[in-house]
Amino acid sequence: NRLQVIPARWRSVVFAFLLSGLMTLLVSGLTTAINLGLEGFTAALWMGAFIRAWPITFPSVLVVAPIVQRLVGRLVKPG
Repeated sequence: NRLQVIPARWRSVVFAFLLSGLMTLLVSGLTTAINLGLEGFTAALWMGAFIRAWPITFPSVLVVAPIVQRLVGRLVKPG
């Protein structure tokens, strides 16, 4: 597959990068819209919020995801 160019050892980092990016995009957009209302909402303000939040979210996911995976492993019965 032409898209599979990243070595497998980077799987968790790629996962954290994509998850944190998408979640930050959604949450920053929603929060911006709630705080400013639709009439005050602009893509520029949304992207500003996103750019400020993602550098915090990405490393947080790198740290928190393994903890959550272990917790889920303890809570969910094997299938």
